[in-house]
Amino acid sequence: MTTLRSPLWCALEVVYGYFAPNPPPHVRDADKPMQVICVGLPRSGTESLQKALLLLGYDYTYHGWDMLNETPHRMNSWVALARRKYFDRSGKPLTAADFDALLGNSVAVTDAAANCFAPELIAAYPDAKVILNTRKSVDAWHSSVMTNIVGVNEDWFKWLLCWFNADLWWMWHVQQRVLWPSLFRCPKYWSLRSGVEPLGKDIHEEHSAMIRTLVPKERLLEWNVDDGWDDLCKFLEKDVPSRRFPRANDKMGFKKRVETDLDALGRKAMLNMLIASATAAVVVYLTWTTA
Repeated sequence: MTTLRSPLWCALEVVYGYFAPNPPPHVRDADKPMQVICVGLPRSGTESLQKALLLLGYDYTYHGWDMLNETPHRMNSWVALARRKYFDRSGKPLTAADFDALLGNSVAVTDAAANCFAPELIAAYPDAKVILNTRKSVDAWHSSVMTNIVGVNEDWFKWLLCWFNADLWWMWHVQQRVLWPSLFRCPKYWSLRSGVEPLGKDIHEEHSAMIRTLVPKERLLEWNVDDGWDDLCKFLEKDVPSRRFPRANDKMGFKKRVETDLDALGRKAMLNMLIASATAAVVVYLTWTTA
């Protein structure tokens, strides 16, 4: 991961940040404390859990999709926070104020924003309850990550398009180049496979063990989607809803969500790529004919 410390990547973040500048930081209202931190790894029912928490009144529950899709986005700020965690050797801890600036009045958090910063969030919000959402089978979880998240990472056309639109560049950069490779300890920051394939199952077990060490038993729920409402509502001291537990983001749902998120920006990026290619072709032609 040392390459991401290079001046080149820092310069690219400045350039693409110019075209997608940071909005002002959020300020958390005193009556909206962080209440639930869901620290399970990606592909562990994170979106189903988000929908369930929203139904239980935890409004808003922040998900990794929000990191990519909120308007205006704060992806460059999430990258800056990740740099402080994974690359800054000063040892300066991340604080509630750092997270509040990005999460705002969200009272619960799941997916990338939670699992990549799990120890820091647990320390920053000591009164929040913690849910370790998992899959019953580590093998099934690993297969899902390889198919879905690594699958996106290895789509070279999407990678190419990202260079021609600032928002799309940040989408790729924050998760595919910074957060997921750091979480899965990828020796090649551009290749999720380099970490997930050989290390993913061990990281899954280490992550769960770390959470159990950090969180007192009375503040922790280990849960998976198949458990449904009962244990979740008991832990959160909520009434069990009459409706069926929500299910979201299966294999086809994940693929559709990725395509939907990239659709509008992808068209803009493709237009920019065509314009850039045509301009380059004209320059080459004029240079050649006048030489």
